[in-house]
Amino acid sequence: MANNAQIDSRHLVEQDLLGFIDQMPPLTLNEDILPLLRENFGATLQLQECPQAIEEVEAVRRTVPGRIGDPETGIVLYVPRKAGVIRGAILHMHGGGYVTGNAHVLIPAYRKLAMELDCAIVSVDYRLAPETRFPGAVEDCYAALAWLVGEAVALGVDRSRIGLMGESAGGGLAAALALLTRDRGEYELAFQHLIYPMIDDRTCVAEEPHPYAGEFVWTPQSNSFGWRCLLGSEPGGPDVSPYAAAARVTNLRGLPPTFINTGALDLFVDEDINYAQRLIRAGVPTELHVYPGAYHGFHFVADARSTQRAYSDSYDALRRALSANASR
Repeated sequence: MANNAQIDSRHLVEQDLLGFIDQMPPLTLNEDILPLLRENFGATLQLQECPQAIEEVEAVRRTVPGRIGDPETGIVLYVPRKAGVIRGAILHMHGGGYVTGNAHVLIPAYRKLAMELDCAIVSVDYRLAPETRFPGAVEDCYAALAWLVGEAVALGVDRSRIGLMGESAGGGLAAALALLTRDRGEYELAFQHLIYPMIDDRTCVAEEPHPYAGEFVWTPQSNSFGWRCLLGSEPGGPDVSPYAAAARVTNLRGLPPTFINTGALDLFVDEDINYAQRLIRAGVPTELHVYPGAYHGFHFVADARSTQRAYSDSYDALRRALSANASR
């Protein structure tokens, strides 16, 4: 039985990040509130379109074939309009605890990212839990990857420079998809870029949970709900697949170069640090950043110092990853 005692961590929060949590009412995530949460997903983000990005990057919503027996998968495709350039590409998975979120509310952010990195981006509208349990979401992401690889020439994408990226549950899906791709052996990935990834259901039942992590935004209660919805059973059981919870994998060899960042007050901080350590011990080139005073989702406070540092670190890593095989 996990000890859920938690120490007040407000005094550890970066000053620039306090306003965001003060404006957010406490949230008890459950199936009753889920429809409203989905309807209002992204409302607090207040993302603004960049006029230059609109001019330079086309964003198209469409569907691609699902895996055999699965429905079509929705995506948002971002392609810079400048022709004659062979680019790298990112397959992106949005966050939302596996139970909420969608790709289209993030169009302003990822159109701008495609412009700044001069890359193509495919953002996946995977099926959500509890309506679709594991492995539905990760299979949707695999289907989108298969489509991206198959259409690479038509999109002006270099197949040797395709990588994965995701935030929170999207980071968990990216990590799981990297494992699934390695094990199926159909495609090769250039990198995985994981932003405070949700990768270990056992955090829900830890004997000694982090006393200062998870007080804000994404709490232990929400975490248990998200995992329960995805798995269809209580988290922490003995037979959870690593394609659902990537931290469950026993062999990390052969995974692509990895970037992980997280906040020191994020509920996922211990699982993310542990995953980075295991990747390093498995011989996987790994870059890890932990930001003091930052809770889960701190990236949404755009003017905070920790957010600006995190974006700088992330963009720098993505630029390097997208250009790593350019001469091949």
